[in-house]
This record gives sequence, structure tokens and C-alpha cells, in this order.
Amino acid sequence: MLRELLSGYGSVSLIGMCKNAGKTTVLNRIIFEYRDAGRTLGLTSIGRDGESIDAVTGTSKPGIYVYENTLFATAKDMLPLCDVSGEIVDTTGFTTPLGEVALLRARSDGRIQLAGPSMTSQMIELAAMFEKLGADMTIIDGALSRKSLCAPAVSEATVLCTGASYSRDINAVIGDTAFAAELLTLKEQELFTADELTQIGKGGAKLTVKLRGEALPVPEGTSLFDALRSPEYGPCSGVYINGAVTDAMLTPILRSAIDVEGKAIVARDGSKLLIKRDTRDKLSLRGVGLYVERRVAVAAITVNPVSAYGFHMDAGELLRGMRAATGANVINVLSDGEDIYS
Repeated sequence: MLRELLSGYGSVSLIGMCKNAGKTTVLNRIIFEYRDAGRTLGLTSIGRDGESIDAVTGTSKPGIYVYENTLFATAKDMLPLCDVSGEIVDTTGFTTPLGEVALLRARSDGRIQLAGPSMTSQMIELAAMFEKLGADMTIIDGALSRKSLCAPAVSEATVLCTGASYSRDINAVIGDTAFAAELLTLKEQELFTADELTQIGKGGAKLTVKLRGEALPVPEGTSLFDALRSPEYGPCSGVYINGAVTDAMLTPILRSAIDVEGKAIVARDGSKLLIKRDTRDKLSLRGVGLYVERRVAVAAITVNPVSAYGFHMDAGELLRGMRAATGANVINVLSDGEDIYS
């Protein structure tokens, strides 16, 4: 069950590979399973969720159904759209286009709509507020376009949601989801020491190279390409990139004749890796290792074989293919079959 896979985590983010990937269904399943366990959840969303019609795609969506004593954070303009009896227990000072985000405790069962803060720093603070109010776990409803939510500093684990709405091609669904999971769970680096990583965090340099056993910050404004081709920093054994790692940053290196074999590129975590599979493959061919300071804990991958756009995939084929491609805990939350949880 999802509850068993999430056991021990204080905060979990739900990340969808696309719209209508089944995140709300997953959220409802977690809420239901935790109710049976007598646990208290704190719920919020990076965007709006719980509406019956998706504002972007125009497709129908399931609502969010909560039970008495559930904690949730939502913008005040959403309160008239919630049919639970809710007690405002705190305010956050976080402003959104839909009003200030308030913290409520459900005093009855019913449907709610979520519209939480947009900044990851606010999500961290919100999770701490939920914990003080007695929440056993905070769930953050997010999206792959906001991968920062699954960073270890924000949530302790993530559930990656995918399915037929991503593509009509089952191989594309499986392959792209597996690649997303791969980036989130990359091997942790061993190049920089803990003290060096602390100094990198404090110093704020965009690039830091490991050269002759020392961590050296690269002058501001120097691109990764210029640093690696320079006589001063080129002989380094690897580089820590403090920020997003993008295709645009790596492409000039891959198109050049710079000797990068054996070098390591280190990101803070998988949420900072905004690259395509082709870029990762080319790095591997050039002998470049890709690592993270902290890996993301992907507690589960959920699959939805039914597309919101009028077609569906073979559920068994999707499950088997995703399990083989990822080696992860893969669940179809639309089914109660024993095989789903095996």
C-alpha cells in the first residue's frame, strides 16, 4: 500500500509527469489509507488543485476528499469552494493571486480545493507549521515543471505520477518516466568533502572546481565551457554547479573538442538537472560522470493507464514495463488487485 511505502517520511511531494497524470487520485488514495491508520495529514499544493474541471486542459478531474481533523493550507478565496466545515487555526502571511494562504483543520468530511504558496522556501516553513499543529506527514501537490518541490530540502520523499495522458506511445511514457526517476536518484558524489560543500553553500559561487585536491570557486560570469577549456581550471577533476544544470550549459562542451573524460559534474540534487536524455547520453559517451550532492528518495511511481483525452493503455503492460525500466515500487492506484502491491 502507499501508506507502507511512505512510512517514516515527514513530508512527501507528488510530482506529475504531465497534466492528468493521476496526482489527485494518488492524493486521495493516501488520504484514505492514512485515515484508516488514524494518522493526521497536512495538505497543500504549489498550484491550484481540487477543482472539478482543469483550468488549463478543460478535462474533468476528481476532487480532493478529506476527513475530519485533516490539516490543509489554501488561499482564502478557495474557502467558499470547500464543502467541509473548516476551522482556521493559523495564517501564514504568504500572499497569492487568490489571497493569503491560511491553515485550516477540517471539522467534517468533505471536498476541499487547494491553492498554496508558490515559493519552495514557503513550503519548507509551511511543513514546519503543520508539524507543530500535529501533522504526522505533509503532502505537497506539485508538478514536474516545479521539480524543486522534490528537492531533499523541501520534501523527504517524492511520488512520481505518470500515465497515458503523457503520450499515446507506451514506450515514451515508460522511457521518459524512467529517465526522470534516474535523474532524481543519481548516485551521490564523493569528490567534494562535507566541509567543502558547506563552504560552497555559504560562498554562493555558481561554479566550483576540484583542482589538485582543493575546492576552488570560479570567478562570477565564467561559463562552464570557458572554465573547462581554460588552462587555470581545465585540469580539474570535476565541477560543482550551484544552480540549474541545463542543456544550454552543457551543449557547448559536447560540441567542442575539450578533453572532459573522467571529469565529474555535480548538482545539488536531481531537481536541478533540467536536461534531456540525449544530453545525458552524450555526457556518458564523453566519459563525464553525473552526480548529485543529495539524491531524491522516490518512494513510488504511480501509473494511470487511462488518459483524460479519451484512450487507455494496457494496465498490465504499463506496470510490467515501468517496473522493468525503473526497478522502483510501481503502483496502479486505480486497481485493488494483489499484483498492484506486490
